[in-house]
Amino acid sequence: MSGQVTTTAPVWLDMDQKALDDAYDQAVWAPNRDLLMLRRRALSDQTLSRIAPPLRRPYGPTEIEQLDIYRTERPHAPIQIFLHGGAWRGGLAREAAWQAEMYRAAGVHLVVPDFAWVQDVGGSLLTMAEQVRRAVAWVYTQATSFGGDPDRIYLSGHSSGAHLGGGLLITEWQKHFGLPADLVKGAVLVSGMYDLQPVRLSKRSQYVRFDDATVDALSAQHHLDRLHTPLVLAYGTQESPEFQRQSREFATAVQAVGQSVDLLVGEGYNHFEILETLGNPFGLGGRAVLQQMGLTLAVS
Repeated sequence: MSGQVTTTAPVWLDMDQKALDDAYDQAVWAPNRDLLMLRRRALSDQTLSRIAPPLRRPYGPTEIEQLDIYRTERPHAPIQIFLHGGAWRGGLAREAAWQAEMYRAAGVHLVVPDFAWVQDVGGSLLTMAEQVRRAVAWVYTQATSFGGDPDRIYLSGHSSGAHLGGGLLITEWQKHFGLPADLVKGAVLVSGMYDLQPVRLSKRSQYVRFDDATVDALSAQHHLDRLHTPLVLAYGTQESPEFQRQSREFATAVQAVGQSVDLLVGEGYNHFEILETLGNPFGLGGRAVLQQMGLTLAVS
């Protein structure tokens, strides 16, 4: 029929399937993604050429369950644990070495765990979540062995690492590990996902097994009663509107139950550019993590 208009039914909010798929595909919104990833790997290589290699320690039974510890010279120092992103299917601890110098200079141990990629564990995010929980539990119980303070453990994460970070913060530590409920003293989560339902409907379901149990257990926004950690959430204005919404709505929900949360907006940053601010003491992310730990770097 002449003049007929074809419409596609919404899948999530007002988005059809393609729009939702694009909303959870960072390459669509960050055309410089590959360049930024190359730059961070180069920065990590340069960092590792200047500083002592990290301590490499196992925290679990499988080969991937190891973590890198970049030690500061400060005794009984606070600890920052960073969870890398990579759409749950990529990324290595070594590639986060570029953050180490800021933390070492501030008197902080940086700990970066490796964990399985989702395609290597049958598409199970629950397996990945259990691995990072074991990593945090190891850091708490072994902190004094590398000069850390178990009572000053902080967390940061980006993208799928921020999602796993949200899962960590709703962990029932006392019930499952015999550890304090508030063992993580503060968290800065950047560009994360805190409700998995729309992600389940996107093309990420091609490689992640989003069953009902996973969506419920690992959607931090569904378990606000388990939060015991002051939060800083951040996103960039050049990210997809859906990623921006995830952070905004999680912040609103956390605030509504009376928990501590700050929301930071990185004007002009895309999903990968805002990550780089975490290694800069005067950048949006770096300033936030240091302030949360009660630390600053002096300017001479």
